Amino acid sequence: MGYALAMKALVVSIVLGVVVAGIEPSKKMVPAMYVFGDSTLDVGNNNHLPGKEVPRADKPYYGIDLPGSGKPTGRFSNGYNIADFIARNLGFEKSPLAYLVLKARSYLIPSAITRGVSYASAGAGILDSTNAGGNIPLSQQVRLLESTKAEMEAAVGPHAVSHLLSKSLFLVGMGSNDFFAFLTAQAKQNRSATPSDVAAFYGSLISNYSAAITDLYKLGARKFGIINVGPVGCVPRVRVLNATGGCADGINQLAAGFDVALQSLLADQKTKLPGLAYSIADSFGFAARTDPKAAGFVSVDSACCGGGRLGAEADCLPGATLCADRDRFLFFDRVHPSQRAAMLGAQAYYDGPAQFTTPITFKQLAQQQS
Repeated sequence: MGYALAMKALVVSIVLGVVVAGIEPSKKMVPAMYVFGDSTLDVGNNNHLPGKEVPRADKPYYGIDLPGSGKPTGRFSNGYNIADFIARNLGFEKSPLAYLVLKARSYLIPSAITRGVSYASAGAGILDSTNAGGNIPLSQQVRLLESTKAEMEAAVGPHAVSHLLSKSLFLVGMGSNDFFAFLTAQAKQNRSATPSDVAAFYGSLISNYSAAITDLYKLGARKFGIINVGPVGCVPRVRVLNATGGCADGINQLAAGFDVALQSLLADQKTKLPGLAYSIADSFGFAARTDPKAAGFVSVDSACCGGGRLGAEADCLPGATLCADRDRFLFFDRVHPSQRAAMLGAQAYYDGPAQFTTPITFKQLAQQQS
């Protein structure tokens, strides 16, 4: 069997779950998963970006609990991140590999067809201006999918690729960095954001998010798993700025307001884009409604890996203070959740209580026929 014919047979097997030319049927909920996001979803893209200011999780103690290796891979976690756990719930071993990792290994094809691709990049935002120059922003992540699709079509043909993408899950989780950047800009100007500032900010975010979803749809995406912006005012990096160590209510209110607008956006796009299906994971609501003690956490305000007050005055690097029981800390470093926190979130979004996803769960989204 020639390479092109073998690849087409593989696509048929993956998408339809049938045995073709001796290929075993797929047991996955979706044929592939494509990931767009920031450091909460990044699995190694930033390790391959040039520049000293690029945030990377390429040193211990990142990855210390990662199954199978215990080494840093670019995940801002002590182990798996939420993209990994969502992928595992869908029947994959872990998140698809990072785009730049696949390109470096000359393995974008067939991996883009058999598993998907992660375009997520630490520090990235919905806006191109967020941490500009140190990441792959959302708009560029979408363009990378476009170039990936061209390579996929060259290998197996446009019809097979169109069918594959329509059945696959597109996971999008981004926005926190935009809020950090917005408030940093306000602080540098030594003033508080006015209602008109907030309205303009929301407008830019929603406009860019809408463009990204529309462009992904035009490329063939139909199933969108969206993770909204969580309570960014409660991460240790922000808490440490408060004398009491409490959450910053102002930024949390901003995030909550955006989440409402995001929900309205997706509902509106569903009416305009035939066949579009989505599930919004309410990371804000999940954090607000989950009892940390009942979930087994003894620390919800401090970083497991870091230094200084709340572990939030230093990055997680070799020589940093490292907690002994990572599973009992909500945060691994001063911004990112621990592996266990990511696992609990993914479980809630996949098939947990209805209050944590709208209008359907990720599992129901994966099961929908397209």
